[in-house]
Amino acid sequence: MRIGELAEACDVSRDTLRFYEQRGLIAARRSSNGYRDYPAEMVQLVSYIKTAQRLGFNLGEIGSHVGGLWQASDPDQAVAQLLQDKLVLIESRIDELQQLRGELLQRLSTSCPLRS
Repeated sequence: MRIGELAEACDVSRDTLRFYEQRGLIAARRSSNGYRDYPAEMVQLVSYIKTAQRLGFNLGEIGSHVGGLWQASDPDQAVAQLLQDKLVLIESRIDELQQLRGELLQRLSTSCPLRS
């Protein structure tokens, strides 16, 4: 499928697909006239990338895991583990932010908030 067809099927721009390709997230074969030709399963991969981004994964994280997911004997379990690992990181960050919030609130109640 050509880049325009993939872009339409995935509801992304052609520039987005080119960017994903530059980052090594997706790959196209080149036809004899130089046009990009994507396999049909690329729709699923681009959908995965979009969903992973929406769930807080950055493109570096996605790129480092995508190859393993395609090779996994149980891709659903592999994705579930990635989500679980991300959840642990997010919960840790929430704890850190709550501690920071508490410290900021405490400092706001003092006469000199920046004094240790």
